[in-house]
Amino acid sequence: MRVNKINWDKIGRVTEPGRYKCFFGYLTVTSDDIEVWTRYPHATFTLITQMADEQSVGEEFRLGAFDIGDPQR
Repeated sequence: MRVNKINWDKIGRVTEPGRYKCFFGYLTVTSDDIEVWTRYPHATFTLITQMADEQSVGEEFRLGAFDIGDPQR
């Protein structure tokens, strides 16, 4: 089983909650996700597949569990 992870740099260091087009599909980022990245810029999140609705084009993801990595970086 492959686990996909993503960091803040890979999505352009977004600063606002919203739905973003990424190289792998669409990613919904919440204000809580941004707060984690603001405190821990090197944190990586697990990508979780969301159920697509009728208006969705492409795969939909949200951020799940995160690892803050090495806080000394």
